[in-house]
Amino acid sequence: MRGLGPGLTARRLLPLRFTPRPPGPRLASGQATGALERAMDELLRRAVPPTPAYELREKTPAPAEGQCADFVSFYGGLAETAERAELLGRLARGFGVDHGQVAEQSAGVLQLRQQQREAAVLLQAEDRLRYALVPRYRGLFHHISKLDGGVRFLVQLRADLLEAQALKLVEGPDVREMNGVLKGMLSEWFSSGFLNLERVTWHSPCEVLQKISEAEAVHPVKNWMDMKRRVGPYRRCYFFSHCSTPGEPLVVLHVALTGDISSNIQAIVKECPPSETEEKNRIAAAIFYSISLTQQGLQGVELGTFLIKRVVKELQREFPHLGVFSSLSPIPGFTTWLLGLLNSQVKDHGRNELFTDSECKEISEITGGPTNETLKLLLGSSEWVQSETLVRALQTPLMRLCAWYLYGEKHRGYALNPVANFHLQNGAVLWRINWMADVSLKGITGSCGLMANYRYFLEETGPNSTSYLSSKNIKASEQVLSLVAQFQKNSKL
Repeated sequence: MRGLGPGLTARRLLPLRFTPRPPGPRLASGQATGALERAMDELLRRAVPPTPAYELREKTPAPAEGQCADFVSFYGGLAETAERAELLGRLARGFGVDHGQVAEQSAGVLQLRQQQREAAVLLQAEDRLRYALVPRYRGLFHHISKLDGGVRFLVQLRADLLEAQALKLVEGPDVREMNGVLKGMLSEWFSSGFLNLERVTWHSPCEVLQKISEAEAVHPVKNWMDMKRRVGPYRRCYFFSHCSTPGEPLVVLHVALTGDISSNIQAIVKECPPSETEEKNRIAAAIFYSISLTQQGLQGVELGTFLIKRVVKELQREFPHLGVFSSLSPIPGFTTWLLGLLNSQVKDHGRNELFTDSECKEISEITGGPTNETLKLLLGSSEWVQSETLVRALQTPLMRLCAWYLYGEKHRGYALNPVANFHLQNGAVLWRINWMADVSLKGITGSCGLMANYRYFLEETGPNSTSYLSSKNIKASEQVLSLVAQFQKNSKL
């Protein structure tokens, strides 16, 4: 899940019971590198269990626990990202599916279908094919999960794999396939039935408060008074922990209890002493203003979606009258997207397809330069918000452009913005775009100060989610659709 969504800054998991090597340069000499690679190959040969014959699949004993522990220990001793990536690449490429077996079993299934054999024979052939499609490294992951701290280790291993892929240290379909297999296994181990919902208060253990503070990736916690406010009156903070590690936050959700749908984050996270009493009759809305995944290895596992649903039920039990649920979400990537458009138009002979003629004239008069070139320089920093006249002049065009960015810019047919995609998958409505909603440095530089409300109408979330996932339809309010129509009328992209 960045912002109120799936892409979130993560702390590293606590280490297992091995002592990593101290950080140092990767072995550079050919002789040393060759020795390390041979050690990796020997380790994998011993640690990855062979696939038993189909007839012996339930009778073959599990590999000795020490073999899996050797892999964990060896991996923990690799201090360099590139070394870990090398080992993971060798595991993915050399210990996946036996394609020869898959082809043989597939041919057998096709032959039986053509012969119209009885159902039991065909079903057994299909079961053999399924068995052949299981990669060998899945057995290693399965047996590691049974070790003390093994699941925790696998979460960190996937975090390392994602990092190596992002750095392009290891690539290819075999690596992507292994990542998918590991993600699927983690999704089973971290399904909602194994997760505990825990609420954080100022009386929670200091260790938990510290972890929550460190995990906050959307609106960083400034000090202990700030933390006290975020878990005090008119605020709620919840996290999921796994049944095997109670008290260890996996994903954290911050909620503000307000009189209406908030349009400004500073009103929620401002530093002032919290009220000592909470009047329930003043609470009409629950605003989800931050969700942070603490373990990068769980990226893509539906923890955030489950957490929001559980928190809604918890709040309804506490406040039966509460019926308004909404996010107040940042719009990461908007500034980068806009600067990319401005840059492309500057290169293309200074043409303008983003602003109307009157807007260009007004902006140029304020800045003293051509609109695209000047804005390209100004929006790369936060200084432009010091000019009230420029802020007023940019409100209409940037609101219009932001609405299109959230509603019209797509990736494979779904919303390009990851936060929008997260909430729309959950069945929320793109309800309102707010101007100057986050005037922090991060808010200005990341999204030109704009934030969005994604409204959760509980009776409609199911149909909305189905419509978005199956037909890629985005449910949006009249405000957003009006801004989109203005963009389509005034812009020529």
